[in-house]
Amino acid sequence: MAVARLRMGRTALLPVAVGFVLVLPLAGVTLWALLLLLLPLAAAAWVLRVGVDVSDAGVTARSVVSARTVGWPELSGIRVGEGRELWLVTTTGSQVRLPVLRARDLPQLAALSGGRIPDPGTPTAR
Repeated sequence: MAVARLRMGRTALLPVAVGFVLVLPLAGVTLWALLLLLLPLAAAAWVLRVGVDVSDAGVTARSVVSARTVGWPELSGIRVGEGRELWLVTTTGSQVRLPVLRARDLPQLAALSGGRIPDPGTPTAR
């Protein structure tokens, strides 16, 4: 199975580009104002990097500067938080937040997991 990458839509880069254009005139005023250009660059890095990868090895949650992989044998379940965000629950009881995914993304995550994560929309046999 190839790695499936779940990221923000690339249309989220549009406000980042607008922010870059708006900051550009300010950056020419002083040398210190050049640091303002780091804000849209950091936002672009966040849009492009943050997300979730699903592979045969497990589920990897990626932030801007780090990544944490939870292997399939370590996965105990999925918790839906108060803001409908998703958390992986490991067999040791620790939890890993899945960035950019919400409860509405559970069927897609279940499909990508190859049956390792149950689809909440599928009725179960009793």
